[in-house]
Amino acid sequence: MKLPISLAKNLRTRSALLIFNSLLCMSLPALAEWQAVKGGMMTKWGSELKADKVWQEYPRPQMVRGDWTNLNGLWDYAVTSKDQQTAANWNGQILVPFCPESSLSGVGRLIEPTEALWYKRPLPAPKEGKRTLLNFEAVDHTTTVWVNGQRIGSHTGGFTPFSFDITPALKAEGNELLIRVDDATEGYQLHGKQKLKNEGIWYTRVTGIWQTVWLENVAERFIRDLDYTTDIKTGTVKVDAKLSGKALEGEKIRVTASFGGKEITSGSGTITLPEPKLWSPDSPNLYDLKVELLGADGKVVDEVKSYVALREFGKNQDAAGNWRFTLNGKSIFHWGPLDQGWWPDGLLTPPSEAAMISDIDYLKAAGFNMIRKHIKIEPRSYYAHCDKVGMLMWQDQVSQGYGPETKPEGSNPQWTRMAENPKDGVWPDEAHEQYVTEYKRMVDHLRDVPCIAVWSPFNEAWGQHRTMEVGKMATEYDKTRHINIASGGNFWPIGDIADEHRYPDPGFPFEDKRFNNYVKVVGEFGGHGMPIEGHLWNKNSPNWGYGGLPKDLAEWKERYTRSIEVLGSLRKRGVCAGVYTQTTDVEVEINGLLTYDRVEKVDAAWLKPISDKLLSTPDVVIQSPVIPTSEKEPQAARFTTGKPAEGWEKPDFDDSAWKEGKGGFGTRETPGTQVGTEWNSEDIWLRRSVEVTAAIKGQAVLRVFHDEEATVFLNGEKIADLKGHTTGYADVPLSKPGLLKSGRNVIAIHCHQTKGGQYIDAGIYDETAR
Repeated sequence: MKLPISLAKNLRTRSALLIFNSLLCMSLPALAEWQAVKGGMMTKWGSELKADKVWQEYPRPQMVRGDWTNLNGLWDYAVTSKDQQTAANWNGQILVPFCPESSLSGVGRLIEPTEALWYKRPLPAPKEGKRTLLNFEAVDHTTTVWVNGQRIGSHTGGFTPFSFDITPALKAEGNELLIRVDDATEGYQLHGKQKLKNEGIWYTRVTGIWQTVWLENVAERFIRDLDYTTDIKTGTVKVDAKLSGKALEGEKIRVTASFGGKEITSGSGTITLPEPKLWSPDSPNLYDLKVELLGADGKVVDEVKSYVALREFGKNQDAAGNWRFTLNGKSIFHWGPLDQGWWPDGLLTPPSEAAMISDIDYLKAAGFNMIRKHIKIEPRSYYAHCDKVGMLMWQDQVSQGYGPETKPEGSNPQWTRMAENPKDGVWPDEAHEQYVTEYKRMVDHLRDVPCIAVWSPFNEAWGQHRTMEVGKMATEYDKTRHINIASGGNFWPIGDIADEHRYPDPGFPFEDKRFNNYVKVVGEFGGHGMPIEGHLWNKNSPNWGYGGLPKDLAEWKERYTRSIEVLGSLRKRGVCAGVYTQTTDVEVEINGLLTYDRVEKVDAAWLKPISDKLLSTPDVVIQSPVIPTSEKEPQAARFTTGKPAEGWEKPDFDDSAWKEGKGGFGTRETPGTQVGTEWNSEDIWLRRSVEVTAAIKGQAVLRVFHDEEATVFLNGEKIADLKGHTTGYADVPLSKPGLLKSGRNVIAIHCHQTKGGQYIDAGIYDETAR
């Protein structure tokens, strides 16, 4: 997402409040009872949270092992200077897995890059004959672990799981876990939407543990990981079980598949599913698996439960030559929101699994079939629920800030990101190697998740560097998904997708032939803001949305509906996906469908028919001009810039005193326009009289490029009242039948301009499916 230039300035935040509360906490001994930091925005789930019931769910749905211990809950914590090697004094208790900057941690303290964060807690006794694995689902950023004073190891990277075998360091009783976390937040470190100074589109930093910490007890020889290869034509599933520990003589893997609770097949390594049922958003069929490691005597040494789906992502060309996404060999339009996964009370950490799942369920009910997970990696159960309900996923790599040379202050990024001569950021080798390491960890971590359809290495040139090298690596590393090398530009010819970001209404630079061999998508658009009283992160900040804020919900609905109609017209021209910004408000961004504390601004039942209409739009249509626009050939019209007499829109109005000019009308500096007559005043009124000889065979649509607000009449009847502006031609279906008649027809338009570029051109087309 891109912050409007007018808002790229410091914004007031809750930082002072959080620091004040942290000072109170630091002055107290270890807390006997946990409570959230007061004064911040809370979700209903955060308000109901109990310290002994925090994130108790099993954290790894695709490899479930029964013998495990959840370590979430109250831990001791300390903050020291970075150069201090031990934590002699402890500040109090923190509720894991919430970061200290969050309200739900009970701390509410910003951790500075000059400081180290320490954690301490007891560990249970080991089990005889078992090895003990200590698992971290996510810790930001560099983690060092000691058990009973023995250094176990360290890990760098803030968004993917890691684990240590701590068996050699454990005692029969009295075990202690000690953790140090160092987090610079910025620099070459991948940090996503975090900033040391949260403002605009950048949010409060997160330090330390922010997903579940847990133990599992395993056999000396155990299943470490599972990888799946599926074939939708044959129904086969190949299970590659990666094992750890000393190999057993005669060992083998047994796989048992079930569907709907009924066992259907069993085999070793590769199985064939009878009458295979494919996975899709409409039919999210999942097969349950039991994977067993057997010894030579046939006894079970280790066992895990998992699931798999049969589905295949691809692409093909439609009748007009445009590349389209396919799922299981059939064309599919990807329609979903930008989803950042931030929470007012937990920051990167949802207050509970139920809270997290509620977002997905709302979006599914609203008719979306895809989510773009924006530069964050969620807990594994998030993806498992998307698999379960049928929600495609675009997964961004977590971004960083050092990208190509920035554009001059005041330039419009929507017209520069897809520049013909793209630039790369310059990164040192060590930082690049860490980036690649973390990208591969993300793919390895989520490789077997059925719902993930697209990997996005870069977003809007944030941290974009060595693009062709990264693109080749990404396409080779997972050939089963689409690669969107740079969502929103800076486009390089690698991967599968050309992605345009454009606000508020969607658009795509079809005229650029570089994109003809790529799947065309609008990876961000919309961002229509709506403040909800009592549900603002900071009511004293300049809360914002794209295109200015509407006066009421009715106007918001008009804007949203128009944007989706424009997307539907782009689909007919070759666009294969749209990503609406966004699921929820985040801090001072108020362009969510939900508020930051998850109150619905608009009911999912209102959104769903709009989604259904978009998803049922044909990929390819034939448009025949009835009243042509000036896109290909200038069209004559009569016009005036002085307010005309009443009834100027009527067919019998005398416009002989008006001037005559060629369309379109506007300023030549307005991007994407074909100006036939210069118009630079605030208002213009146009009239065109056209003889129509053929009847409409399909759907009559108004094809219009307006900058800014336009009211359109056909034969004296208002057919469109268009707010804001478009950045290209958009098609608006005519809802009133019979307005267009055989013989003379008059189209009349009033366009009003306030600032920036200006342009108006319109016509009527007969649209039929090919």
